[in-house]
Amino acid sequence: MASLTVNGMSRDFNGDGNMPLLWYIRDELQMTGTKFGCGMALCGACTVHLDGAAVRSCMTPMSAALGKRVTTIEGLDAQGQHPLQVAWRAVGVPQCGYCQSGQIMQAASLLQKNARPSDADIEAAMSGNICRCGTYTRIKAAIKQAAGVKEA
Repeated sequence: MASLTVNGMSRDFNGDGNMPLLWYIRDELQMTGTKFGCGMALCGACTVHLDGAAVRSCMTPMSAALGKRVTTIEGLDAQGQHPLQVAWRAVGVPQCGYCQSGQIMQAASLLQKNARPSDADIEAAMSGNICRCGTYTRIKAAIKQAAGVKEA
């Protein structure tokens, strides 16, 4: 039996190594914050962190996650008080909300690498995450607020 760490807890896995990490998170662990979007790693709704890096869990096989640390939206901050989560609420980012966990996880990965991103940095990092409601301006504002970067 193989194991991985999900949101700080050791978890066992004894299944098909080709199973997408997304389905392990949602179906086996019953953590439904990570969403299924396109199933082809194109929309970003399924974004989680694998050893701190943003990955698309719909296309990440379990074999690639074994022995590693996975962080989902539930593990970013159990109380919903991560600076990005606070900024998301303050700026009023979500409309339908479906993509938001993936957006936040992608943004958290950006801020881990670049604590004070420019507009260009934010646009480049977030370009693979699609919001069908078009809240991109608010997403950028929330990232800047969380990073303590003033709006231009």
